[in-house]
Amino acid sequence: MDTDLLTTAQAAAHATRARQLLSAGAAVIRPASVRYWVTRGHLTAAGLTEAGHPMYRLVDVARAELATRSRALRLVGMTETRP
Repeated sequence: MDTDLLTTAQAAAHATRARQLLSAGAAVIRPASVRYWVTRGHLTAAGLTEAGHPMYRLVDVARAELATRSRALRLVGMTETRP
């Protein structure tokens, strides 16, 4: 398996770590959120597992997390501050 590709669960875990740094641990990305990013066009599968499940590039997951971050932080009552 290519180490640059993530399953939906791995993508959610990666995005959660990134988002929690900004939300003091308040935000969690679920696998359903990753699937929603795909539906909304923020993320595209880069391959499939042997079982036919989608896999995503880490850089694409990071871009999708960034694209959805402002709205998500507003939903947990926080505003995003950029340096």
